[in-house]
Amino acid sequence: MLTFDDDAPSPLLQRTSPSVRIPASGGIAAGARPLAPVHDGVAAGATPPTDFQRVRVEDKRVINGTADVNQLVPFKYKWAWDKYLAGCANHWMPQEINMQRDIELWKNPRGLTDDERLIVKRNLGFFVTADSLAANNIVLGTYRHITAPECRQYLLRQAFEEAIHTHAYQYIVESLGLDEGEIFNAYHEIESIRAKDEFLIPFIDTLTDPTFRTGTATADQQLLKSLIVFACIMEGLFFYVGFVQILAMGRQNKMTGASEQYQYILRDESMHCNFGIDLINTIKLENPHLWTAEFKTEIAALIAKGVELEYRYAEDTMPRGVLGLNAPMFKEYLRFIANRRCQQIGLDPLFGKADNPFPWMAEMIDLKKEKNFFETRVTEYKTGGALSWD
Repeated sequence: MLTFDDDAPSPLLQRTSPSVRIPASGGIAAGARPLAPVHDGVAAGATPPTDFQRVRVEDKRVINGTADVNQLVPFKYKWAWDKYLAGCANHWMPQEINMQRDIELWKNPRGLTDDERLIVKRNLGFFVTADSLAANNIVLGTYRHITAPECRQYLLRQAFEEAIHTHAYQYIVESLGLDEGEIFNAYHEIESIRAKDEFLIPFIDTLTDPTFRTGTATADQQLLKSLIVFACIMEGLFFYVGFVQILAMGRQNKMTGASEQYQYILRDESMHCNFGIDLINTIKLENPHLWTAEFKTEIAALIAKGVELEYRYAEDTMPRGVLGLNAPMFKEYLRFIANRRCQQIGLDPLFGKADNPFPWMAEMIDLKKEKNFFETRVTEYKTGGALSWD
């Protein structure tokens, strides 16, 4: 079974009203004075304002917070800070991975079948733009509406990791000498890829709209819906057919450089998904009025639609059985993952009992310091600290 570490969200703390207010979607509150240089808690050369109050833990909230978003501590959402540290410890760069065996295999007319080459090109065609969409959503949308500094800190790290992933896909395309126009325009030209992106774009547009503001039940539900779409459907569902396909090639000693990069990306994305789910559940705890029966029905329908779109992508990338895989196997797998996502955010499973036909995928997520299957480098590459996946 795939395993995802679920940190328990911070308990709901009573909200009070400090004097320094930050509007729901970031920035300085209307009519507030800009911050001056501070020494010992008081602006240099200024008389301490009578309404000044230092940030308190109980004043922090994930959305619609009133505490100063520039002050990371005191910590309230320690789980977000821990994930930031874990992400930093798991740092890697694409050019560290040797692509020579992939290049030789790709150039060999008998190295891969036509079906295997289709899988590689379709995967790259989706992923080269998908992580850019994710980065845009974080930088131009989500970050602006989150008022917990600990969560913002992780989002900054996540945005950088999305850039690394886009770099990795470009590095594979360049190494193999693929037609860049074909690969980078696949999200316009390949229907199964375009359908997934068109599903996501309205939720990006909601958060990146400069006029969008949280603070009402309707707007807060829109934000929560977009967070669920990106954590549970995009990063938690849409990526998994491609991950299985490329990692299955690596298990058969094919495209080992690309497979190694996908393995590191999978580890990053599983943490992105876990962070997003913790963020969602904490917003629910702090704003229980948002989690209505109608809203839950709408979210369940979106997840079901995501399963349908990803299965169509599986059929498109695998018109015939290959690598010991076939499209029907992915129907069961996607239902298994969708049920897991539903349970993680407090919904009933959508598909009854569904099993995982690829139990080896859990090993890809949970691998620690063993060498990976093609013996190229230590899987758990890290700097500046120890990374635990327990």
